Amino acid sequence: MRVLLRDVPSLTVTVFVMATISMNLLANKSISLPFSWLALDCGIIVSWLIFMCLDIVTRQFGPRAATLLSVAAIGVNLFMCAIYFVGSRIPGVWGESYVDGMEDVINTALDNTFGGTWYVLLGSSIAFLLSALVNNFSNWYIGVILKRKAEGNEHMTDSFMNFACRSWISTGLGQLVDNLAFALIVRRHFFGWTTLPCS
Repeated sequence: MRVLLRDVPSLTVTVFVMATISMNLLANKSISLPFSWLALDCGIIVSWLIFMCLDIVTRQFGPRAATLLSVAAIGVNLFMCAIYFVGSRIPGVWGESYVDGMEDVINTALDNTFGGTWYVLLGSSIAFLLSALVNNFSNWYIGVILKRKAEGNEHMTDSFMNFACRSWISTGLGQLVDNLAFALIVRRHFFGWTTLPCS
């Protein structure tokens, strides 16, 4: 792990970890959609950054390295969640809660958003790890297949289109696993969503 964190560019690691933390916070806001069969949360607006970083690490260091980086990001995310939890329990008032007659309601809502709940953290960590595994290994194997098909053509074996193709497919698979696992673990079990929006 020490060698991996030393070799992976620090900007890639920073963007990856920050996107992981941001996705966890943004997942608290659901997106209002005109379809009853589709459920999304705002975490989806940064999830592409996570998968892009994983694809870059997978391409350069392999799927095992990208998975180890995902485990490290989960650890940092849980550490930051603990800090947010402590911050949410400190007596005081959030700046956004100064609305006449609504201070207590808004302040409590913000404390609960940042404080999080154990089952959301557990569900998001499991879903994130599963999606990282699916993304990393599918990206690697798709890359191997594409390189075999392009043998003899040096330009095609390491082209941008090769990387883009494997990234789009693996990101789609990873995002599907992440959303489905989180929905089935958290939204279905604890929030009482029906199976249709979860799937």
